[in-house]
Amino acid sequence: MRYHNLRYDVWLCLLLSVFTAFGVSKMVRKILSQKYDAYEASHKVSKDSIGGIAGEEIFKAQNIEDLFSHDKFTILSPGIEYRNKGAGYYKNFYMYLVVLPSGEKVAARINTENVVSDNESIYSGTSTLPVGRLIKEDLTKEKTFMEQIEYNYKLDRTDFYIDMVGEASVLNADSFIEVPTLFVQLLVIFFTFPIFHTIGSKIGIFPYFFVPKSIKKSDWE
Repeated sequence: MRYHNLRYDVWLCLLLSVFTAFGVSKMVRKILSQKYDAYEASHKVSKDSIGGIAGEEIFKAQNIEDLFSHDKFTILSPGIEYRNKGAGYYKNFYMYLVVLPSGEKVAARINTENVVSDNESIYSGTSTLPVGRLIKEDLTKEKTFMEQIEYNYKLDRTDFYIDMVGEASVLNADSFIEVPTLFVQLLVIFFTFPIFHTIGSKIGIFPYFFVPKSIKKSDWE
């Protein structure tokens, strides 16, 4: 087995870049943490709006026909059954297999924060799902999604899904803060490494990766 050791100048410049990236990422993380609360608040939806808590006056759909005949509706589900029948990623969001009171199975995107239970125990009560609307779309175009959500049960219709999120869609704190921070870290390392090495080469403490033409010419002369 052959081992290849990096030159000391590469290690040193990489170390300096990592320390720089760490300092910058701390500032980025602090700024994004302060912005997250405002971001989350801006995506709160009011009661009876799509994705919001469903009030008593919101129509309670019983079957697929009801979904097509109402602009917005809610669905009553036993306990947390709406999360246990099947699920999958459709494009860039998550959808559940929801069983309607009629027994028909449909796909639904659900804002789980606005699910309301009529019992202290979410496992034994009846859950009122958020206000939803019907979105016509051919779900079968996403084959991986279909394999995921129909792993245990088949959907009765695949030409639509229920949107119970609307404008309430928000990134979680990790996605909002950590993903951009990691991206900034990588950018800082990528850009500062050659800068540190160039500075070190010019002041004579590092060997050049590529000797400048001016230095080659002077050595020849």
